[in-house]
Amino acid sequence: MAFVNWFKRNVVVIAGLLTLAYLLLPNVVVTVFSFNRPKGRFNYEWQRFSTDAWRDPCGVSGLCESLGLSLQIAFWATLGATLLGTMIAFALVRYRFRARGAVNSLIFLPMAMPEVVMAASLLTLFLNMGAELGFWTILIAHIMFCLSFVVVAVKARVMSMDPRLEQAAQDLYAGPAQTFLRVTLPIAAPGIAAGALLAFALSFDDFIITNFNAGSTVTFPMFVWGSAQRGTPVQINVIGTAMFVIAVLLVLVSMAVGNRRKRQKA
Repeated sequence: MAFVNWFKRNVVVIAGLLTLAYLLLPNVVVTVFSFNRPKGRFNYEWQRFSTDAWRDPCGVSGLCESLGLSLQIAFWATLGATLLGTMIAFALVRYRFRARGAVNSLIFLPMAMPEVVMAASLLTLFLNMGAELGFWTILIAHIMFCLSFVVVAVKARVMSMDPRLEQAAQDLYAGPAQTFLRVTLPIAAPGIAAGALLAFALSFDDFIITNFNAGSTVTFPMFVWGSAQRGTPVQINVIGTAMFVIAVLLVLVSMAVGNRRKRQKA
């Protein structure tokens, strides 16, 4: 009876922990197999422990080149989508103009549309324009589909802002630029950061849209897909594990900084 009562009190926590464990299970498998030394070309069965891949993560030809290209595209796509998305979000929340409702609806189309449809549409556009498929077509495509996610994240933050704070700054003789930099931007910063992180993850991880518009350019997801056809080097698991660890560390650091600021305010 005591166990039943305890279970009822903690059922939500237990369900959350089980869900988290289920979500993290693929990452655990990737991490474990990054220390594997397979006998053949495919890293699907555990053979024996080895750190060779960790000592030489760029041992596979083209892997680090494709990784660097993906990081470069993700950086510029994040920068472009964040700048444009932030301005669009402020315009949709703060201003009234014709077709505002239509623009709000169109913003959600890239999020609801299947990626293969957007990929084929962008490819048709680039071919009709006579553009050479490669780095720039990938970058333009990534900015286009990341833009909607940034707008949604920033828009939610801007809608929750108290306009009286900006009015108070203006009452204290702050100009428009000073009010924006000292009041508006710091308050909207969490939403902008969330949109930027989401855009970076989506851009770095994308395969379908990239594959349609890449031409002969090979990004990291395309390299992984191509490797899976003829053999999966252990270094792919090493890169995946490193990216996961870096992401977790960034989250922990941001949480620590946030908790420190809360304690200082208290």
